Amino acid sequence: MTTTTDVLVVGAGPTGLLLAGDLAQAGLDVTLVERRPDKISNLSRALVVHARTLEQFDARGIADEVVKGGHQIPRLQIFQRARPDFSRLPTRFPYVLFHPQYEVERVLARRAGEAGVNVVHDTRVVDLEQDDSGVTVQAGTGDEAAPSRTFRASYVVGTDGVHSTVRDLAGLPFPGKTMLSSLILADVRLADPPQQPFSVNAVPDGFCLLSEMGQGWHRVTGWNRHHQLPDDSPLEDDEIQELLDMVFGSRYKIAEIRWKSRFHSDERQAPHYRVGRVFLAGDAAHVHSPAGAMGMNVGLQDAANLSWKLVAVMRHGAPGRLLDTYETERHSIGKVVLRLSGALVRAALLRNPAARAFRWTAASIVTRIRPLVDRMASMISGIGHAYPAERGAHPLTGQRAPDWEVTEGRLYEVLRERRFVLITPSRSPRHVSVPDHIVRAHWDRDTSVLVRPDGYVAWARDKRDDSGLREAIAESAGEGR
Repeated sequence: MTTTTDVLVVGAGPTGLLLAGDLAQAGLDVTLVERRPDKISNLSRALVVHARTLEQFDARGIADEVVKGGHQIPRLQIFQRARPDFSRLPTRFPYVLFHPQYEVERVLARRAGEAGVNVVHDTRVVDLEQDDSGVTVQAGTGDEAAPSRTFRASYVVGTDGVHSTVRDLAGLPFPGKTMLSSLILADVRLADPPQQPFSVNAVPDGFCLLSEMGQGWHRVTGWNRHHQLPDDSPLEDDEIQELLDMVFGSRYKIAEIRWKSRFHSDERQAPHYRVGRVFLAGDAAHVHSPAGAMGMNVGLQDAANLSWKLVAVMRHGAPGRLLDTYETERHSIGKVVLRLSGALVRAALLRNPAARAFRWTAASIVTRIRPLVDRMASMISGIGHAYPAERGAHPLTGQRAPDWEVTEGRLYEVLRERRFVLITPSRSPRHVSVPDHIVRAHWDRDTSVLVRPDGYVAWARDKRDDSGLREAIAESAGEGR
């Protein structure tokens, strides 16, 4: 049996669900293949949704639902003295949202279903071959190695995680190393829970993150140098209590454990995110330490970057080279996140007393310098990331577009149409005509701005430039078909 589809997305985690939903909402035929027999896993490693991800959700009309089910934290405590403050972020979402990954997946899965995504469960990719016009994928049911189904797609996107089959079949290596082995995850009730919703601390032989999950449960994430066991080794209750005692003293006693797991943390990045008609996104493209809780968020932003480009090329006639910018823009962001999360975890693992004393002193100093604290929060949240622009471009080009107030409402409400938005001065003559798939908006400023569907500025000018606008539209949005 052969299924023909515009785009085949492999992996129904958050990244794959967001991408598939975006493509289907734009009118593409999308098939989402998932190895799991069930739609949603009730086990979750990711627990944090950062501000930039919430802005992407806002542009899709689902942010308020996600926020309502989570727990807002304006400040975090790291290494006792470092307290990055997210409350000053220039966004509608000035906080860190604690919300389990499976709940985020639930919202994204519903959205994808409503958009018409064809989801095929209990199916694994076993072979992949591409040519000039598309990609042929062979898949089997369950764990069977023999293919029993064929998919034919114009493009394939691998969002199938750290052990990505799509990445392997595309011939891409995954260089890097294991940073930490035998990490602990557990959801617990504490006899005397902490007053603050989130705490992190490190001692010479380990570290621990303790975060409130709601309804009396706390997530324990940590590492103990003295317990280095394979991932499949049983995690004893006493080992979890020992970690809490070692890192926080004897103040937190476990009353109940509902789930526990052991895993390892890698630091890896694929050298390319595109091979012909095959793309990688999320953990299939990059993995890093849990420090900063950026993993799920970076993957979701990969999806937001790639989806509109596939739509522009496949539906609106944008040049195929636009798809190359996915790797150009997202690979560099992935590298920054790897370095940032790696630096945080290496700081946590310092053993030398002098180095640890320096870390605490530096953290205390940084916390008192507002620009440095704001920069730290901006990078962790994703708000501070921008994309490269050509020499001579307007300073706004490539930058994240804030939630500007325009005549038609908030920018991110206008972006819910999942189209480009052209903002022009209200008092100036009408700009050059634009294709129907570009939404017009107006404001009282003199600057004209073309905003991409992912909320970044594609083009801007402080005075009328019809030829420049036409060129920007043709290159990034497509002139329509």
